[in-house]
This record gives sequence, structure tokens and C-alpha cells, in this order.
Amino acid sequence: MSLSAALLAAASPSPSPSDTSTPAVPSLQDAQESATNAASWVEQNWSTWLAMGLRVLLILVIAAVLRVMVRRAITKLIDRMNRTVQAVDGTAFGGLLVNVERRRQRSQAIGSVLRSVASFIIVGTASLMVLGTFEINLAPLLASAGVAGVAIGFGARNLVTDFLSGVFMILEDQYGVGDTIDAGVASGEVIEVGLRVTKLRGDNGEIWYVRNGEVKRIGNLSQGWATAAVDVTVRADEDLDKVKATLDDVAERMSKDEPWNELLWGPIEVLGLDNVLLDSMVVRVSAKTMPGKALTVERELRWRVKRAFDAARIPIVGGPVVLMDPTPDADPTAGMAAPSAYANASSPQAQAATPITPPSVTK
Repeated sequence: MSLSAALLAAASPSPSPSDTSTPAVPSLQDAQESATNAASWVEQNWSTWLAMGLRVLLILVIAAVLRVMVRRAITKLIDRMNRTVQAVDGTAFGGLLVNVERRRQRSQAIGSVLRSVASFIIVGTASLMVLGTFEINLAPLLASAGVAGVAIGFGARNLVTDFLSGVFMILEDQYGVGDTIDAGVASGEVIEVGLRVTKLRGDNGEIWYVRNGEVKRIGNLSQGWATAAVDVTVRADEDLDKVKATLDDVAERMSKDEPWNELLWGPIEVLGLDNVLLDSMVVRVSAKTMPGKALTVERELRWRVKRAFDAARIPIVGGPVVLMDPTPDADPTAGMAAPSAYANASSPQAQAATPITPPSVTK
């Protein structure tokens, strides 16, 4: 090094360790070394990256294709169920089933649940496979998910019970929108069926929200057919042939009149004597009706029977009259206690109970 260079080096201030205002500029050699190391690292790992990318892409493509195929298969299955119901509807057997709209709603609900479950399983499995491709240890994740699932299951067991009960109610077609049911805790017309809660409209217009997990029994009054039964009580000495002929005439006329001929799913039958008493007898009349129309048919049948019996001069009697025994007038002094001898101050008992006055002391 020359003398001038040494003097310049000595004259230039050396940066102190605490002076960080001006960062050190890397040299060209350092940049070349960094670029070389990065290029060699990329050259060594590009094949691994490519393999991982292709594996992730393959997993995603397979998951997407499988999800589309499963959802399409479920949709075709639901459509086939609907076509089967439409083919049966209108026949003699179809009368015992619910209508097509009801079946369509149930099929859509079942299809929605199945598609959601299938998508959750396929997407969840694909996500775990993608994480495994990046060499992420899934054991802690699965263990944490298991513990969290158990905790959520214990904390929300009522919610899980309601959900599972709702799924099975829909799959088994226990009831649907428009049905009149007796759920034990409440009864009324079903206006909404959910996976967790069933909404009912009561007889007085109130709305009941019934949790599916709380329902232990279901009485569906809208499936199949209903029975309208009317009991007619006449005198014990009445002519049975005349009574039966009058009831048969009422049944025949009502079966031909509209709209009762559509509500009646079978002939009105006079079943015979249901009960015989000393002063009366009960004749039962029954018929199969459209679901939910039994009460309407019973009211109309009673109306027609009463008018027919009045025209035929057949009196309709009621149940036995219970005669009440006349009771004498209540004694106003019955609730009063007997007079006491102590009430009279001059009586011997009162004088005996009077304390003795001590004699006065005189000085």
C-alpha cells in the first residue's frame, strides 16, 4: 500500500459499532454467492416441489370429480323416487300414500342431507391428504379434533340428538308439512319440518316449536284413512228394522251427495247394536273417510240422522238421567258449638272455676 493510500485510510473515519444509520452495502461478490446458493437450492428441490404440486393437483381433481359424481348419483336416485311415486299416484294403492307434492318435498330434504354429508366427507378427506402431502404431522391435529369432538358432543348432546332424530323422521317419512299429528308434548298441523325443530299450528292458532329429540311418539292423523263413527241412542222398545232402514237411507243419500262422495272412501255401514240398556240402546254407524275429515263427516252424519229420525218419528234419547235426592234445608245452628256451662257466670261450674280472692290483711 502506498503512503498516500495509507494517509487517506487513516484520515477517513472508521464507522463505530453503534453507528447503524447507514447500512453496509453488500459487495458484488456477496450477491453472486447468494444467487449461486439460491440457484443450487432451487435446482436441488425443484423436483420435490413439482412432485408435491402434481400430487396436490391430482388430489383436488379426484376430489372434485368424485364429489360431482356422488352428487349427481344422489340427484338421479331422488328423481327416480319421485317418478315412482308419480306412477303410483292415482291408483288404488296410491290412495293410501301421501300426495306427490309431499313426496317431492321429502325427497328434496333427503337429497339435501345426503349431498351435504357426501361433500363434507369428500372435502374433509381431501384436505387431510393435502396436508399429509406437505409432510405436516396430522397426529396432533387429529387428536385435537377428537378431543374437541368429544367435548362438543358432551356439551351439545341435545343438539346432536335433535339433529339425528330429525334426519330419521325425514328418512322414515313419519310426518310432513300439512299433516295433523299428535306429538305427545303438543298436537296440531305441521307447518314446517326441520332437522332440529318441528313447527306445529295448534287448534287455537298457537304455534308450537317441538324439538325433534323430545318427541317419543308420533300419532299421524293424516296418513292412510280416518274413521268416522256416530252412536245413535234410541229407546229400548224401538223397532230395530225401522231404525236400520232409516239409517241405510241416510247413508245411501249421503254417499251420493257432493262433496261427501269424495270425502267418503268407503260405504257408510250400520254396524249394529253397540250397547243395550234397560231403557235405551245404542246403534253405531261407521265409515272410512279422507284423512283429517272424520270430524266433518261425523257432524254432517249426525245432522242427517237427526232430520231423518224426526221425519220417521223415531225419538233420539240421551243417557240415563240421574235423579238427585232432595235434601232438607240446612240447619243454621248445625255449625255452632253447644252452649257451655261456663258461659253463665252464675252457674256452679263458673263459680267453681272462679279464683278465690285472698283475705285482706288489717293492721
